[in-house]
Amino acid sequence: MLVAVVMLFVVGAMAALSIDVVTLYTARSEAQLAADSAALAAARVLANSGATSDTTGATMAKAWNLAQAVAIQVAEQNEVGGRNLTAAEVTLPPAPGGTNTNPTVTVRVQRTDLPTFFARIWGTTLLTVAASATAEAYNPSGANALSGKTIPVATACVKPWLLPNIDPSNTTPGSTIFDPDTGAILTTSLLGWTYNTPTPNKPMSLACPAGDCTPPLPAPAAWSYYPGDDATTFPHPTRSLPSCTPALTTNYQESIAGCIETPIACHGPANIDISPYGPVRNTETADAVNCLTHATNTPGDGDQVDLTAAAAPSPPFQFLAGTGNPVAGAIGKDVLISSSVVTVPVFDVATFNSSTGNVQIVGFVQLFLNPDSIATPATGNVNATVINMAGCGADASGQPILGNGASPVAVRLISP
Repeated sequence: MLVAVVMLFVVGAMAALSIDVVTLYTARSEAQLAADSAALAAARVLANSGATSDTTGATMAKAWNLAQAVAIQVAEQNEVGGRNLTAAEVTLPPAPGGTNTNPTVTVRVQRTDLPTFFARIWGTTLLTVAASATAEAYNPSGANALSGKTIPVATACVKPWLLPNIDPSNTTPGSTIFDPDTGAILTTSLLGWTYNTPTPNKPMSLACPAGDCTPPLPAPAAWSYYPGDDATTFPHPTRSLPSCTPALTTNYQESIAGCIETPIACHGPANIDISPYGPVRNTETADAVNCLTHATNTPGDGDQVDLTAAAAPSPPFQFLAGTGNPVAGAIGKDVLISSSVVTVPVFDVATFNSSTGNVQIVGFVQLFLNPDSIATPATGNVNATVINMAGCGADASGQPILGNGASPVAVRLISP
């Protein structure tokens, strides 16, 4: 009888150890995954909203409200201990950490009612499991201001358009978007800027007359892009290409409508396409942009910047899905991601070589391609809204951090 009684406690202890402890560790892993995903989702909202490009911090509070809501929604989709988390079990601070250009998001999830099984014989019926994670939206433009080392970023899916580092919203000679040495954003007012005024401002247009970029190249001008070299810096994609009407027929069009998988590094070299091409490039640009943005000649096909709360585009940016948006149920609703959002590299004008087309990238601008950007007949002009900026400058060094998809603002976990 004594042995039987002792064995009861031994078996109970072993069962509690083998089942309840394993259950606890499994729930702990699930909680960590929930915290990681929520923190990354919130950081991505901050990265995509344009708030990290506003060095004044004026828009961070609005973006933080949106990031908090997204973090809670993502956390609630995760199961911990057999059921989904609730909003009450997700905790975020009242404001993001870090700086305006490099904000951090810390998410803590906790479940206090995890039931036990065999451990109940010891009087323990409920367990608590918790986890936290911190993610960062890294914009290298502000790293120099922190008196630290500026690590460049590398972005995939950039478009084959090389823009000079000249402020298109300022006619003062020498006005630049980024400081070419530090990468700091010099024109915060460019955030949300859209070409909508007459000369001397103009829509983003091809720098080469009639589409021919054979040397000598014309001098850099504000908002005038040079086509990137497909053979070196911007190799065209060969898979996951969209189906369009008219069909894509050239490498240049595929690079616009598809995703260039080769990451383009800030502070890295780039080459302009100096091969003979001709005026057909303007028509190809028009058709490829229409394909990318799911826009045709019908108004409302393409996505648009949501202007519900403002008369002009301003961060945090959200987009209204147009009738051509391929995501089921998205039409007419606010979305944070759109195929109309593209990243374009910006080069240092001082490195421009009119004979070889060699330049050095000092930053990226993220643009929203407006659906009314293409005229008939095709001009190659692109009517775009600036929604993000990220510079690195000549001081950047080290292994580039991969960006957040097509965004030049990288998102990464920094803890645990």
